Amino acid sequence: MAIEKFVLVHGAWHGGWCWAKVARLLRDAGHEVYTPTLTGLGERAHLARPEVDLELHIQDLVAMLEAEELRQVTLVGHSYAGFVITGAAARVAARIGHLVYLDAFVPEVGKSLLDYVGDRAAAMREAASAHGEGWKLPPFPPERFGVTSQRDTEWLTKHLVPQPLGTFEQPLPAAGGDKLKRTYVYCSKPAMGAFDQFAERLRDDRKWTFHDVKTGHDAMITAPGDIAKILMGK
Repeated sequence: MAIEKFVLVHGAWHGGWCWAKVARLLRDAGHEVYTPTLTGLGERAHLARPEVDLELHIQDLVAMLEAEELRQVTLVGHSYAGFVITGAAARVAARIGHLVYLDAFVPEVGKSLLDYVGDRAAAMREAASAHGEGWKLPPFPPERFGVTSQRDTEWLTKHLVPQPLGTFEQPLPAAGGDKLKRTYVYCSKPAMGAFDQFAERLRDDRKWTFHDVKTGHDAMITAPGDIAKILMGK
């Protein structure tokens, strides 16, 4: 069995910690796994500031891929990180072999995350203004991510941190990956809502491999075995 390299990029409010279950399964199968944490989140929450934006998070990922001298990686982006991996693919496509969007945004150049959430954009800005000093958005409760078990709910509650709003407001500067192998994993039970638009568009697109997993949005927590199998092509 060939050893593969996986780079797993977390979504908003999360950190590299959220991949623990999937990373363990991949490593037990003999693969290399990297779980970077983006600036201002997870164990790097102390670096949060109003200036943290999408561009910085793309730079985080590109710098990590270059520093580790990685090539032919399977680059996985969960949720918001669809923006981050798409931006990184525009800059270091030669280091990437496969892009995987795990219940994630598949953004177009010039569009921000808030452009994809419709009426909820105003509510998110209001929440940041009311509870996040105007520049950070408090985390959603675990149930919004489809997490229901008491143990996992307590784990998320302990680790989720506010998301710098600039990461949601800044448009994607450039996109890449059109010529790479691409997979979309849609989490449909319960569906979060924001990702239905991508599932509908990509489900029958022959340029993509599409999976429908019957679990909630944080599938790396609620269905790690299923996600690990998809990543390993089983």
